[in-house]
Amino acid sequence: MKKVATFILALVAALPVLAQGKYGTGQDSVDCVVNLSYYREYLKQNDMANAISPWRKAIAKCPPSASQNMFIDGCRLMRWEYTQAKDAARRAEVLDSLIKLYDTRAEAYPKNAVTAMNNKAIDMINYKWKSNEPDVFFSELKKIVGQTAASSSPMVLASLMQSGVDLYKNGLLEAESLMNTYTEIAGYVDAALAENADGQMVGAKQDIENKLGESGVASCDNLVSLFTPRYQANPDDKATLNTIVKLLGNSECLDSDLYLAAVEKLHGIEPSASTAYYLYKLYSSRDKNDEAAATLVDAIERCGDDVTKAADYCFELGSFYFKKQQRYAEAASAAKKAIDLNPKIAGKCYLLLGTIWASIPCGGNELEKRAKYWVAVDYMSKAREADSSLASEADQLAAQYRRYFPQQADAFMYDVQDGNAYTAGCGGLRETTTVRTLK
Repeated sequence: MKKVATFILALVAALPVLAQGKYGTGQDSVDCVVNLSYYREYLKQNDMANAISPWRKAIAKCPPSASQNMFIDGCRLMRWEYTQAKDAARRAEVLDSLIKLYDTRAEAYPKNAVTAMNNKAIDMINYKWKSNEPDVFFSELKKIVGQTAASSSPMVLASLMQSGVDLYKNGLLEAESLMNTYTEIAGYVDAALAENADGQMVGAKQDIENKLGESGVASCDNLVSLFTPRYQANPDDKATLNTIVKLLGNSECLDSDLYLAAVEKLHGIEPSASTAYYLYKLYSSRDKNDEAAATLVDAIERCGDDVTKAADYCFELGSFYFKKQQRYAEAASAAKKAIDLNPKIAGKCYLLLGTIWASIPCGGNELEKRAKYWVAVDYMSKAREADSSLASEADQLAAQYRRYFPQQADAFMYDVQDGNAYTAGCGGLRETTTVRTLK
């Protein structure tokens, strides 16, 4: 205490010089400087109890321009006083004062407004400001995020989404308002990540999308009703298109004309492997098979160095050619390309190849018609060896195909016998295999 008093007495002599301009005028300026000095000295000693009274006098007497630290220190003191409050009413009063300090600081020091607003929001969240008035909390948090935009704290953005979801579930917020809130938040998140792929923001993005899904608001009807007019008003807006594609895709609204239109537009504006793949899925679900196959080929070509994705797409293309279009040779070629790109998926590719061979309509004599089953069984053996999880399925199919092997007598008529090499060919495919007959 003596140290503080000595410091203040020394300071008083200098007041005529110091207490002018930014500290105000007249006696108020003197009181401002004295109390600023008092509380700072106490704060240096972490003496909150003695610092808070001169700080209150300083905040009352000093103009905001006197010191930005007066507000920063004040928030620290208010948080301490909150912990000392004996009842809920007093805690609420202190918390309101703390919140107002951030507003005054932001107004007086606009260059630091974003920091002040983020800190305000974090204190609102941590101290459960207006917990008994969730609509007021939501509105204030939304207002803050509107100011801080892409510079918002990930924690604040996620909390705003949670607050909106809670209001919606309790019937206090309309579906459209919650969807609008999500769209606003998602835009800020994407803008922030475009500047810096911060891990916390990536986590917040996932959390926000999960909260939307869990809310139950993102039904197809709600999404289509909300986004159709937005799409019609600005069909070339990339941000709106991304939002439509993401939300409708996550909600399995693949039958929506809006979803198809948005994906087609987005692919036209910024084509990628993902947008091409989306189009393939959409065309396929509508039985537009030629368009589906073409866009899946396009997706594969756009994968670049991502060979894992390209391999998966090749396998899917092979399955599509086989099941939807009976383009056997092209299906087999796609499956083999998938193996070349990613040997880890060879098992399921071999299984597909064996199924393709067993299904090809083959002409010719009895041996030529049945030789395809030798190749099919060969591929089932390869599938089993490549992926043990497919062993049971591969064995069942192989057993089924063996029943169609030619009779030994028929093979003899065509001058072949068990163990001979044989080149099977039909449907544009050729493979060398081994003769096996039924005794």
